[in-house]
Amino acid sequence: MTIRLYNTLTREKDVFVPLDRSNVRMYVCGPTVYDFAHIGNARPVIVFDLLFRLLRHVYGETQVTYARNVTDVDDKINERAARDFPGVDPVKAIHELTEKTYAQFTADITELRTLPPTVEPRATETIAEMIGLIHRLIKNGFAYAAEGHVLFDVGAMPDYGKLANRSLDEMMAGARVEVAPYKRNAMDFVLWKPSSDQEPGWTSPWGYGRPGWHLECSAMSWKHLGETFDIHGGGIDLVFPHHENEIAQSRCAHGTEVMARYWMHNGFLQVEGEKMSKSLGNFFTIRELLNDWPGEVLRLAMLRTHYRQPIDFTMKALEEARRTLDDWYWFAADVRATEPSDAVIEALSDDLNTPKAIAELHGLRNAAQKADGFDAHGEFVATLKFLGFLGESAESWAEKRRAAAGIDTAKIEALVAARLTARNAKNFAESDRLRDELVALGVTIKDAKDPKTGRFTTTWEVAR
Repeated sequence: MTIRLYNTLTREKDVFVPLDRSNVRMYVCGPTVYDFAHIGNARPVIVFDLLFRLLRHVYGETQVTYARNVTDVDDKINERAARDFPGVDPVKAIHELTEKTYAQFTADITELRTLPPTVEPRATETIAEMIGLIHRLIKNGFAYAAEGHVLFDVGAMPDYGKLANRSLDEMMAGARVEVAPYKRNAMDFVLWKPSSDQEPGWTSPWGYGRPGWHLECSAMSWKHLGETFDIHGGGIDLVFPHHENEIAQSRCAHGTEVMARYWMHNGFLQVEGEKMSKSLGNFFTIRELLNDWPGEVLRLAMLRTHYRQPIDFTMKALEEARRTLDDWYWFAADVRATEPSDAVIEALSDDLNTPKAIAELHGLRNAAQKADGFDAHGEFVATLKFLGFLGESAESWAEKRRAAAGIDTAKIEALVAARLTARNAKNFAESDRLRDELVALGVTIKDAKDPKTGRFTTTWEVAR
């Protein structure tokens, strides 16, 4: 199976060839843990979970290392901890905030049916590696210390800007850079900065301080994946400056030609055609949406759009995804899975072409129904499970739908039984009256006739 991935670094769809087939390595930028993750944060989590599943399928479950970091030291964290834990020791407050937020994040994305990464390194657990990288950069002539800070000297790296495909002048014109007297160049960025008594910090050769954001990912990927690894992923908004600066730090510290060989970025997310914003009232956290929609609905709504394209996240899309999943759960009906569809795997192998994969899945579902064969049905179920769906039983899914729709199961069962009695007694007027009552309650009924006895049986479900 040949996998092709669009590589931001080459601006082409490249054939994926891992450095080591027995240890395929992928790093994805994870959450900064200071608040609930919003729905835009869910997109890279879902996208790279799907890539993780594909890589495991092709190379073996134990042959893929997926690292997704946790940023637990950051200025936003410091500000939020001071706000939420007034009067509490700053270090303790920050710990309380990050632990609470990380637990929230984990709970939310688990509902999206994502697999846990192989490793989730934390910035605070990687300080020694960060200090080591800074030492290397200074020694190699790419960094300098000034007034308690250590900065990366952008001018010392000839091809800085290769990932963003912009010159230094172009990046400077489009970037908001901090003006500071201790900088040699305006674009130089911080590797280490001083901490006050109210901020987290560590002892270093340059004084008590904390790392810059970009340095954290370089250190964590180096620690867990090596100086050079296969895939680095994240949102398109991270290309510059974050990923550009990661590349600069890692390459100049290790003397390597590349940091990661394939760079993948998912597109922006809008809500109802507009940029997500609290002022517009269209800002949603994952937790808020999970209160109204199953996680698999959010997952399917995301995957219907190709990951590199902008996505318009709408209530209509969620409703359509829910109806589709209602049908899939009903048709799967807890059938034993066999093997995932080759056609779906092939679609995903073409740069995670999820629209084509879902089209193939619909075709497989229809073919399985027409064939009425166990193998086709089992392949459909196996493919859904591979994609991260069917995380519960069909009955559990249906019962949750009934509860969400306010359906009184006992009342419905009684009406269905009464209608069945009337129908078998050929009291069709009463049978029709009860049918209309059930439809008014939001229920779809299906009748079947036993060819041996001639009597009817009835099943029901929430109307889609």
